[in-house]
Amino acid sequence: MIYLPIGMKSKTATAPRGRPRAFDPDAALDRAMHVFWAKGYEGASLSELTQAMRINRPSLYAAFGNKEQLFRKVLDRYMDGPLAYFGKALAAPKARNVIEQIFLGAAKMAGDPRFPSGCLMVQGALAVGNSAGSVRKEAAGRRAAGEVALRRRLQRAKREGDLPRNADPGELARYVMTVLRGMAVQAADGARRDQLRRVAQVALRAWPKR
Repeated sequence: MIYLPIGMKSKTATAPRGRPRAFDPDAALDRAMHVFWAKGYEGASLSELTQAMRINRPSLYAAFGNKEQLFRKVLDRYMDGPLAYFGKALAAPKARNVIEQIFLGAAKMAGDPRFPSGCLMVQGALAVGNSAGSVRKEAAGRRAAGEVALRRRLQRAKREGDLPRNADPGELARYVMTVLRGMAVQAADGARRDQLRRVAQVALRAWPKR
């Protein structure tokens, strides 16, 4: 969904020397990701996070920092995991293939029973108060970075003659990201995978032909 520095690796804290940790940091991050994804940043309490992660608060602070730092690490995890389809799609040989893989990847993720509905980047950090403004800016920055990566891929496609001369890569990238966000909202409202695939098919009809 949508949408950020592609290829960024998860940054889990390394275990201190001496007594080893009694938990798996990667598994704990996965569980925290599901809580933030389902409840949003502000909706996820520390008690819910520690319970899901199966650790206590001192262990959380020692391994991941405060709640905001944990959320940033979760975003890294999300981008390297469920959202990895976006970066892979950018490597498709033709611009239309890129967009088709992005749309269908979003629809596939929305129908995956392993994940909460919607997109962590969208509902996870939009509804936050002033006290968590940096969280909102972080998510917005990553979404913007995804759009930049897509725009650059489409600029390359235009240089290669894979898009018509009058095509605007910036406008096309913005269009794709807008459709993706709409699909994320529909998924959060319970839209099925087949319904989202039809949305993707309709959106692809507007793609410029050479």
